[in-house]
Formats: sequence, structure tokens, C-alpha cells
Amino acid sequence: MPAQVNTPALTRTREAMRAVGADLLLIDHAELLFWLTGFTVSETMYRACLVPLHGEPWMVLRALDAAPCEKMSWISDIVTYHDDKNPWQCVANSIITRGFQHAALGADYHSYGMTVYTLQQLAGRLPEVRWIEMSGVSDSLRQAKFPVEIEKLRQAAKIADRAYLAIEQQVRAGWRVRDVAALCAGIFLREGADSGETGPIVRSAGDSGFLHAQTHDETLSQGDILHVELTPKVDYYSARLMRPFVVGGPTAQQSAVAAQLMDLQDQQIAAMKPGVCACDIDAIVRDGVLKAGLRGEYGNVTGYALGIYGRTPRPSDFSHCFTPEAHGLLEENSVFHMYTSAQGLAFSETVWVTPEGGVRLNQLPRKIFSLP
Repeated sequence: MPAQVNTPALTRTREAMRAVGADLLLIDHAELLFWLTGFTVSETMYRACLVPLHGEPWMVLRALDAAPCEKMSWISDIVTYHDDKNPWQCVANSIITRGFQHAALGADYHSYGMTVYTLQQLAGRLPEVRWIEMSGVSDSLRQAKFPVEIEKLRQAAKIADRAYLAIEQQVRAGWRVRDVAALCAGIFLREGADSGETGPIVRSAGDSGFLHAQTHDETLSQGDILHVELTPKVDYYSARLMRPFVVGGPTAQQSAVAAQLMDLQDQQIAAMKPGVCACDIDAIVRDGVLKAGLRGEYGNVTGYALGIYGRTPRPSDFSHCFTPEAHGLLEENSVFHMYTSAQGLAFSETVWVTPEGGVRLNQLPRKIFSLP
């Protein structure tokens, strides 16, 4: 059993298993996978980590994902399957061959990987397993952060800070909101974020409806309020900040409202101590805002947990795919991503299914491009 298996995260996980009498824990929640193993992947096809109360954990995933898993994770026991095989059968087989066919098997029924279909598929293949519901464990285990997690969140927050300063220094009336997002995306990538995905950047109005708006094609004009919520991720850990930008400067009324909101939030933050009830923390801002008449109602939360954000939902749709066992018929007007690779070279096309045959929707020349 490798020494690195004895990680603080694994110790915490096994404590939760002992508390409910689980011999084995099935993990299919993207964030918990990363937190525990150092590797996560989308739900294009089912994948899971199995953690026994004693002994070495193992991973079950697509053969295509084995190499990155080996590189990123301390897990050394990796069970793989090809794309034309049944993932749930592979998981079940791995449990049976390791002698856990009669185990008390813990599973998080709140995990977005544990669909009704997945539970049915696994239960049907593991008839002698005793299922133990551990709903919410994927989030509860990760709630208290380790020092290394705090540091990653700090790094992400610093990236957001730099982007806000860049907005202040560079953005002017006449910019498209899309251009602001592009500015931030570039900063994210240059400064070490996982991707250029920025978070909501929109012209704002109203109390809360703009928070999840996604309009990027508007142009900033005098008096507009630019709402910026930046959500950079560093090694999947996301920090988030919101600030308003007013084109031409805030009015006196806007300044007064902002002062009240920030004061209430300062009070709220100051009160966030171990043992304090979350509802009491919430009330400081919620009740304060309503009492001050700043809003007519307050329907949204005043805060939520941060940490790991995995690659979900799936970025690849395998509801219809091409394998030796794929017997479905193509339908007119379906569109597929078709790809092939060998010897370090890969080519792909976006293909539209028409009565005349497949039509490439992209126009990129089919060749190896050269760089000077």
C-alpha cells in the first residue's frame, strides 16, 4: 500500500465511513474526486473512485483518461474500459473481484453523478451489496479547507484583483461588455488561472436579476453600471468577487446605497466566527437591507460555499457516439464532432448530417499548418 495513500483527505473520508458503518465508499462527485485523489474528469462517461475502509483505493474510468489520471493522482490502482464497454459493469466487476460483493457500500445520493439510472445499473449488478446512503458527504467532507486549499483560493483571488484593476485602468465608454470579458479572460490565462472563463460581466439594473445575466454584446454608455463578478479558478479552486463600475462615476444616491451595503457586509463578515449560526450571519445583511428600504424583497442567499469546481456538466455528449457497439441510426440534421489521431497528430471536424451526406460546418483547410 503506497505511503502517499495516507493523506489527510483520505483520513477524513474514512472517518465518515466509520461513522455510518460503510466498508466501501463509491465516489462519483467531480469535486470530491479531485479533493481526494487529485484527479477529476467530466461525466462524458461514468467514472468513480472506490475507497475501502482498509486497503488501497482504486479508480475506474475510460482508458482514454488513464494517462492524465496517472500523472495527476496518487491513485496507482486504475481500472479502465474502452468506449464500447459498459462503465457500470466495469465498476461492478472491480468491486466483485476485490471481494466487496457483500460489502456495506456507501454512496452520496446527492451527487450529480449518482443518477437514478446509475443507481439502478449498479444495484442490478451488485445484488448482494448493502447500500448505505451518505447523501451530502461529497460536500460536507470538503467544507473545512486544508491549508493548501486556502492557498489556492488566495491565488485565485489575487488574479481577480488584478483583473479589476485592469478594468479600472483600461475600460471606457464605448467598450462592448464582450471586450471587458475578453480583457479579463486574457488576464486570467496570463496570471495562472485554469481557464479564461470569467464569470458574469454585464450591464446591471434592478436588485438581483442581473446577477446571472449573460449578455455580452451591449456597449457601455455614460451612466451605465457594469456589474463584474469574477470567478477565476486555480487548480479547480475558485475565488469570486463582485464590484460595480459606473461609467462617468457614481451619483450621490449610488454612493449612499453602496456605503450602506458595504457597512452591513462588513458587519456580517466580522461576525463569521466558529459556532455562529449561519442564519444569524445571514440576518445581518438580509434584515439590514430590508430595514433600510434598499430592497423590497430579498429572495436570494447572502453567501454560499466556495472550493473546488469540477468539469460538470459533461463537455462531451455521448448520447449518440461512434464505437464498434454503437448500433443507432443517424438522423437528418444531427451534428457530430468527428475526430481521429495518431503519432501526435489530431484532426477533427464539425459535421452536419444532410440528405446529400455530411457537410463540414467549419471551413478550416484540411492540412498541417506551419509556423515560422
